[in-house]
Amino acid sequence: MPKYRRARINDEVARVLADALREVKDHRIRDQIITVTSCDVSGDLRFAKVYFSVFGADRETIKEIKKGLYSAQGFLRHALAEKINLRITPELTFEYDNAMERGANISELLKKAAIPEELDQSSEWNEEEEADDDENE
Repeated sequence: MPKYRRARINDEVARVLADALREVKDHRIRDQIITVTSCDVSGDLRFAKVYFSVFGADRETIKEIKKGLYSAQGFLRHALAEKINLRITPELTFEYDNAMERGANISELLKKAAIPEELDQSSEWNEEEEADDDENE
């Protein structure tokens, strides 16, 4: 299967699942803000790995949400079958995506490490620029 077709299928599966999650009645899912970050459908379209993130949840809550997602797997597959015309409706597996947390952590580390260095570089740069301006006049 061409790469671009698989990418379109991945995007469409993620979009449909994100919409279907709003209709799930399980309290473990309904009471949380869950975002489907991406989806990876296998080449034969039999399996789909769904990556999700949860706003402001601890490890125990994430485990409960994952249990709720597996509990709602039949409903979600049915929603996929209704909305997307594929020969085979993929079997869903769910993985927590902690990219947002990692990004925030990296951002904090960069802020702590880079601020003093940036100030030193910017002051040196301004001094060099002023010296160049004095020479040009």
